[in-house]
Amino acid sequence: MEIIQNFVNAIVGIFTGSGLVALDWRNYIMIAVACVLFYLAIKKEFEPLLLLPIAFGMLLVNLYPEIMAAPDTTLMSAEECIAAKGTTSGYATTILNGVEYYNVPHYGGLFYYLYQGVKLGIYPPLIFLGVGAMTDFGPLIANPKSFILGAAAQIGIFVTFIGAIFLGFTDAQAGAIGIIGGADGPTAIYVTTKLAPELLGSIAIAAYSYMALVPIIQPPIMRALTTKKERSVVMEQLRPVSKLEKIIFPVTIVIVISILLPDAAPLVGMLMFGNLLKESGVCERLSKTAQNELMNIITIFLGITVGATATGANFLSASTIKIIVLGLVAFAMGSSFGVLFGKLMYKLTGGKVNPLIGSAGVSAVPMAARVSQRVGQEENPGNFLLMHAMGPNVAGVIGSAVAAGVLLNVLS
Repeated sequence: MEIIQNFVNAIVGIFTGSGLVALDWRNYIMIAVACVLFYLAIKKEFEPLLLLPIAFGMLLVNLYPEIMAAPDTTLMSAEECIAAKGTTSGYATTILNGVEYYNVPHYGGLFYYLYQGVKLGIYPPLIFLGVGAMTDFGPLIANPKSFILGAAAQIGIFVTFIGAIFLGFTDAQAGAIGIIGGADGPTAIYVTTKLAPELLGSIAIAAYSYMALVPIIQPPIMRALTTKKERSVVMEQLRPVSKLEKIIFPVTIVIVISILLPDAAPLVGMLMFGNLLKESGVCERLSKTAQNELMNIITIFLGITVGATATGANFLSASTIKIIVLGLVAFAMGSSFGVLFGKLMYKLTGGKVNPLIGSAGVSAVPMAARVSQRVGQEENPGNFLLMHAMGPNVAGVIGSAVAAGVLLNVLS
């Protein structure tokens, strides 16, 4: 009988400790959402390098919430401590009501420790280091007017910020939501961890989802705001950029921005450092490490831990729906303002600028530039806008980091 009772107790223990008891309906909905993201990342190849880790982190935390559990301490009597740990040696003690208790620590879950790189603002600047090492600022240097288009695309951030306040979000939360309009996942994460960490899961998933959907969201906006004649404009070839210019550029940018807007220095500084490694020509090993090994490792840690913040309890709320809608508005407005300023430049230059390159002012590099190229070639198969669009595109990376610095400076 004792053997049977022990077997029954073991079965009951397994059941009560399983997800069938511990999970609720919200966890199962998030598991379904994770599966949808798997489909988008694998089948549709929408930003798979980040969407896949985010989806897996979301899946795992909703199956096993303890993987994100924070470390804590339990007070145990001597008998409880010996029963649980086999000894009372090595534990600090606390006296309560004249009784001595032992402080028994419980370690946090795996993702809790990996998440500290997000919480402490370490991962996003390291991502910028890798992006800088992979980026050619030549098109921007050759055509400095591209800075205007990169800046114009950031207007959607501040318009959405105002809209979020009207919808009941705090100033800090509104700032974190607005940054989605920059279409820059690491910047959105960096700002959110500083201003509204409680919204991180919703904002990160919205930001990366809209980055992945650039080829779907942008073309209708671009066609609606431009004429066939404007979309058919063939731009003049960019001038060659010297190696000296490419070396001076990152140093100059980091000096100017760090002096004028110190809060943007971590992102812009690491972006420009990565680019200087690449353009200097004397740090090939470091440049390759930043582009490959370091970038890949940080991308895994960033994606999977950000996804792990999207638990059912945190994600399934009215505020998340508002964030998803506001994020779409922010991204659409950023793209729209970029195109509209492109039209203005088209007028001012007598038709020498194709307005389509303005949509690349959002910092989804290089996807937004490729979309400008594709839409332009639909009207004129002989048109090659990619290099012209890369100017606003990389300007948008700098612009989103500067916008982040402005929000942090004003709202922190």
